[in-house]
Amino acid sequence: MRVIYMGTPAFVIPPLEQLVESGYQVVGVYTQPDRPTGRGRNVAPSPIKAYAEEHGLRVFQPTSLRDENTYKELAALEPDIMVIAAYGRILPSEVVNLPPLGCVNIHPSLLPRYRGPSPVAFTLLEGDETAGVTLMLLNEGMDSGPILAQEEHALLPQDTVETLTDRLFREGARLLVKNLPLYARGDLAPRPQEEALATYARKLTKEDGAIRWELSAESLWREVRAYSPWPGSYTHWQGKLLKVLDAVPLPGGAGSPPGKVVLLETDAAATVGVVTEDGILGLKRVQLEGKRDVDARDFLQGYEGFQGSVLPC
Repeated sequence: MRVIYMGTPAFVIPPLEQLVESGYQVVGVYTQPDRPTGRGRNVAPSPIKAYAEEHGLRVFQPTSLRDENTYKELAALEPDIMVIAAYGRILPSEVVNLPPLGCVNIHPSLLPRYRGPSPVAFTLLEGDETAGVTLMLLNEGMDSGPILAQEEHALLPQDTVETLTDRLFREGARLLVKNLPLYARGDLAPRPQEEALATYARKLTKEDGAIRWELSAESLWREVRAYSPWPGSYTHWQGKLLKVLDAVPLPGGAGSPPGKVVLLETDAAATVGVVTEDGILGLKRVQLEGKRDVDARDFLQGYEGFQGSVLPC
């Protein structure tokens, strides 16, 4: 099969890697244009571009897929199928309908649950016991195309968006090379999604990361994991932004107002915590604005006024 691969971030390298190692003819790799990155804002290629060039694959970085010349260039590659994984652009219908075998999308959720741009974050936010990855054929809807295959995977207590996304796309890579030959031969029939079960995972904003101590410790623990590394979970102390990088939900806190910083028992999973509406959010790692991230125990020793303060809700 002649395959075009579309993707951008580092966590979607494994599916492309599996295609290359399995002997598929990858005739083109589409990714986002080079962009400024890091503190120095130096222009850098996407991780997918770096991998593709390292392996001698042709790279295309159009600013839009709706341009007529871009479409002609893509069509000239004569793809039998296109594989999409976190490319970062919505494909117009003429592109979706171009390959004879269609466009296969790797989506990190158990569709129809969590359609949309933030499926992994909402898997954590909702407290699901399992996560999953789905191979689906693109149509003109939002992640609503028929399903080729999907696998369910257990969530780990320490999972963040970063770790879970990475794991799901690695599983998605294996699912892809396992099922692509079956689909190409006609031995795997796409099945429609159950619309009545569909949910939507909206795009996250920076404001989502603001910690609301009037929520439960369990809910805030989920947020810390779901918002890592972006937008991050943060509060304010002495007029400065304070990021909570790692935390654990603990019992206690009755009689104290939400937001109060308290010392914890010596045998607790954390040294210091913040009272919530239900329980205490034990702080394990934090970062004050303009400073490096540190263990919460070290932060407490360095800033004596932290204990007993009340953080804003």
